[in-house]
Amino acid sequence: MRLISAVALALLLQLANLDATAQSASGSSEPTSNLTRLLEAELARLPAKSGIYVKHLGTGEQAGVRPNEEFESASTIKVAVMVLAFRLVDQKKLNLDERYVIKPADYRGGSGIFRYKDPGLNPTIRDVIMEMIITSDNTATDIMIAKVGGKEKVNEFLRASGYQVLRQNKTTLEAFRQRFESLDPKYSNLQPEDVFALMSDVPFFVEPRRALIEEIKARSAESEAMRRMNSSWARKENWFGWATPAEMGRLLEGIEQCTVASKQSCDEMKRMMRGQKSGDMKIRHYLTVPVAHKTGETGGVTNDVGMIYARSGTIIVSFYNVDLTGSRAETEDGMGRVARLIVDYFDGKP
Repeated sequence: MRLISAVALALLLQLANLDATAQSASGSSEPTSNLTRLLEAELARLPAKSGIYVKHLGTGEQAGVRPNEEFESASTIKVAVMVLAFRLVDQKKLNLDERYVIKPADYRGGSGIFRYKDPGLNPTIRDVIMEMIITSDNTATDIMIAKVGGKEKVNEFLRASGYQVLRQNKTTLEAFRQRFESLDPKYSNLQPEDVFALMSDVPFFVEPRRALIEEIKARSAESEAMRRMNSSWARKENWFGWATPAEMGRLLEGIEQCTVASKQSCDEMKRMMRGQKSGDMKIRHYLTVPVAHKTGETGGVTNDVGMIYARSGTIIVSFYNVDLTGSRAETEDGMGRVARLIVDYFDGKP
């Protein structure tokens, strides 16, 4: 009898440890769902530290892996800028039909299309928000951060809405300039046009700054200087933004359910997100149903968040990956497989 009790106790302890491990990975003290177990298995195969939050708005079922852990938001934080902009539209404090003249000081490197256009382009504010979302345009992003009152106003809105982690940490100008500051503090005085010239081949910006470009090129060729530049991206204080999969999921749900702004504004936001031109190889890679989403990438980060319009109803998916140890393509292909698994779980395999 003592032997049977001892064996039974050992089995119970083993099961308890397995369940505790699963709960720790999911970031919840609730019993681990079947979908969460599937997600844990899939995310374990990705060459990254990954976190995901899933909610089916029709059934209310939720699942997640590390849903409450902090991740670098990269450009997914631009969703918060968009939401605040449309709240200001609802309050008649921002006009989508107003036109903005893009000046040389507005130009930003990285993603987007405005950087390839001549100064003087005159898009509407609606156009600027659209490009911030569908091409993740960094020029458009800093224009819109300024239009809503600065990153501090974005964060005031997020805190007032109950978000504990979700945060716009830097403008794109600050994020790009800090890499050069890591070479030498004197580069903290670089002007927007200087920073853009260092990331561009546009003669209008490059030619007047040849000496600066050559100076920084020589400095960054030093192995220690290059190490400092590359490692600066990884420090939390230098992240473009902060997020948890669950908090971003809640913001997305607010857009889908039209609780963060008027129905007209939320419909406009969803239209923009459905027009996404970046990240074909992520959430929507293997899907045949519509997706409205926003991607985000930096050196060792690749993210995608949005709404999947499955046959069974809308599914919120907020997917973050940091510290990539394999190829970006491998992680992004894995994101597509996970999204297909989620849709099959709720819709059933065709």
